Amino acid sequence: MELLSPVGSFTAVRAAVLNGADAVYFGFGDYNARRNAKNLSEDEAREAVTFCRVRGVKTYITLNTLLTDRELSNAGKFVKLINDIGADAVLVQDAGLARLIKMVAPELKMHASTQMTVHNLEGALAAHEMGFSRVVLARELPLSEIAYISKNAPVETEVFVHGALCVCYSGQCYMSSVIGQRSGNRGLCAGPCRLQYSFFNDAPDNHLSLKDLSLSGHLRELEEAGVSCLKIEGRMKREEYTAICTSVYAKALKEKKEPDRMEIGKLITAFSRDGFTDGYLTNKKGAWMFGVRSEAPPKEEKNLFQEAKKSYSEGREIERVALNFSFVACRGKKVLLACEDQDKNNHIAEAKPAETAQNRWTTASDIEGSLRKTGGTVFYPGEINIHIDDGLMVPLSAINALRRECTEKITEKRASFKARRIGEFYPGFKRINRTEAPSYSVSVTKFDQLSLDLLRCRPEFLYLPLEEAFKHMDDIEVLLAGGINCGITFPRIIFDSEWPEVEAMLVKMKALGVSDALCGNIGQIKTAERTGFRPRGDFGLNVMNSQSLKEYKKLGLTSATLSFELNFSQIRDISKSMDTELIIYGRLPLMVTENCIIKSRTNKCSCENVNQLTDRTGKSFPIIREFKHRNVILNSHKLFLADKDEYKNVGVSFARFMFTTENQRECATVISRYLNKEAYEPSMITRGLYFRGVE
Repeated sequence: MELLSPVGSFTAVRAAVLNGADAVYFGFGDYNARRNAKNLSEDEAREAVTFCRVRGVKTYITLNTLLTDRELSNAGKFVKLINDIGADAVLVQDAGLARLIKMVAPELKMHASTQMTVHNLEGALAAHEMGFSRVVLARELPLSEIAYISKNAPVETEVFVHGALCVCYSGQCYMSSVIGQRSGNRGLCAGPCRLQYSFFNDAPDNHLSLKDLSLSGHLRELEEAGVSCLKIEGRMKREEYTAICTSVYAKALKEKKEPDRMEIGKLITAFSRDGFTDGYLTNKKGAWMFGVRSEAPPKEEKNLFQEAKKSYSEGREIERVALNFSFVACRGKKVLLACEDQDKNNHIAEAKPAETAQNRWTTASDIEGSLRKTGGTVFYPGEINIHIDDGLMVPLSAINALRRECTEKITEKRASFKARRIGEFYPGFKRINRTEAPSYSVSVTKFDQLSLDLLRCRPEFLYLPLEEAFKHMDDIEVLLAGGINCGITFPRIIFDSEWPEVEAMLVKMKALGVSDALCGNIGQIKTAERTGFRPRGDFGLNVMNSQSLKEYKKLGLTSATLSFELNFSQIRDISKSMDTELIIYGRLPLMVTENCIIKSRTNKCSCENVNQLTDRTGKSFPIIREFKHRNVILNSHKLFLADKDEYKNVGVSFARFMFTTENQRECATVISRYLNKEAYEPSMITRGLYFRGVE
């Protein structure tokens, strides 16, 4: 398995590489998920890639943020630069950016960032179809799910083994953007999950702050599961942290054993939040997984960090690259030393002919001893073949000079790389926005939110959660008979072990006459098609630009919900190559969590009741149950645009009412208000990000 380490500076590159990393990942520029980190300059990035290439270490550059149409052109120039530098791959979240990369740098490998929320085999297959060679799996997966994907997917799998854990699935957190205009999907998360919240009237506590992840005791299991790469999190942490974590995991992989107690102690001292958790991998979720930053004893931390700093500041190299030698010394001919590394780079060094020995001959053993002195370089001796005629003397200084020339020339060749193809970004023609006002669609959380008054408004689509629709099949049949176009909404998270139950419900709903399915993850589109539904994209796909629409249309979508992190101007910019939808009312979903926060705090399931978290300002965030007792945390304020006309003039096909905690009467009243039949306005409203936008 490859060990992948985080770096936020060139010093951190040295810290990772000189402590045993097989690959490093870093960001530079404005298109990575740690925009507020130090990151590397262009010159440092070039130097880092060359430094790593010489040592046989892969370099992956993070381009894992969502982009708007106005940013794509500049991103294309940046991709060309990365391609020119010679990085081994880029990590990508945005489907539109992936489409651009295939145009601009067709030979540059793409890895699907964990921000794409790939968590099942169908997701990995979809990523492969989109051109990705590797997927970074969601951190929430248990070992059995990881193994199933890794052993059946046509792409490599990468798994986080150490570092910070977000309570929300990566790529599905909108809390920082909605309440603070700093989007985690655009690299500027403010970390609201690390703040304290009250659970009803309890004292404030860290209900959303997970302990750091450590799978240091499960490395063999991950290898047996077929995982290709183990990833350490921490691009914003100190170089010493990178050195310590890399060293511990590299040693464990090399020696094929799990870290011992002393090594685990080093990891805790370097950084932890009340220790570590492996609860997702072992499927032992609960309150024990939560914690806050625990400070190590100052003296202990200082000593550990000083020791770690020596590992990369004293210039000590790890012998990483095998170098084969062939030495030939024949009477009357030049002495030759040919060398070739493991990547087929080769060189032949020459010296003047050997002299006849006056006393002691130079033996093959003498020559081998000199050739093995590669210490202090990145090389170690591989195969050594020697031929020397009897009675010849070759000075050891001459042999050493030949060896040094070989290592220097091979180093130069390793630093270079074959230029890759470069293409151009063609955004395509800009479609004129439709001038008609959008039709209305409705999504509900519970069937009993529906009423005759709501249905008389004749929404274009009525969406119900799959599980809820399945519970009310008789009622759905009546609605369909009455001309109501009912569709189902997939839960955003569906493990492979949960698909049989989901597909059984899908078959029943299709037989009933339901024809449309809202897909919130790339791992649902093909399943929807296969079971006979028209796949429509939900907000979880994070569509922010025209190229994403084209990519998802190619994947099979018939419509797509645009990200509610866009402002109205950015929505107008989008060339709408298929029908688009916009959420215009409701409590926006801020997080989806694998841990049931309610059960973790009450030790019992009370998900059907109203639950909420309250922040330090007094704002309350409702928590509702999701499929398989996952949770969705909703915004404290309701998005309300009934008194605004802008949403009618941005070219979208459908405007959606998203009902979550509202009762039956409120649902009908809200729609009536938008249709100019009521003077209703809910308390605690927000305009979302449609006017403000996000950073």
